[in-house]
Amino acid sequence: MPFEPVPVTDARADELLTEYFAYRSATFPVADGYVVKPPDAAVFTPPAGEFVLALNESGTAIGCGGIRRLPDDVLGGEPRTVWEVKHLWVRDAGRGRGTGRALLAELERRAAAFGATTVVLDTNASLVAANALYASNGYVAIPPYNDNGNATTWFRKDV
Repeated sequence: MPFEPVPVTDARADELLTEYFAYRSATFPVADGYVVKPPDAAVFTPPAGEFVLALNESGTAIGCGGIRRLPDDVLGGEPRTVWEVKHLWVRDAGRGRGTGRALLAELERRAAAFGATTVVLDTNASLVAANALYASNGYVAIPPYNDNGNATTWFRKDV
């Protein structure tokens, strides 16, 4: 599966993120509880981070996700180079085909190339498939490392 790094302001990225935020707002377990936080382009621009599109065989964007550097002490002072996975989203057309798993692996690979020793992410328990994906890819639940009000679960994986 091909991947393309793009600015988070790219029209295709914006379209996917709009779908993602609309889906989360519509399916969030608490009515009107989801807080949309559009990504800051600066933190998804190398060397601070990167945003990636997953493309199907015809070159259409069917998924997206980003990585960004976090402070080294975000996990309580443990000396790690920590990067965070954000906004992993796969359209219906890419689901059930391994797109999410491939995209997650690509984001981990890119984070490691930037020097990450640990990758973290947060999610909500209502995203059952996402939680299963992370657990099956070696992520372990950890205490909260941020104050994201949309999250109920935080994960970590050493890379």
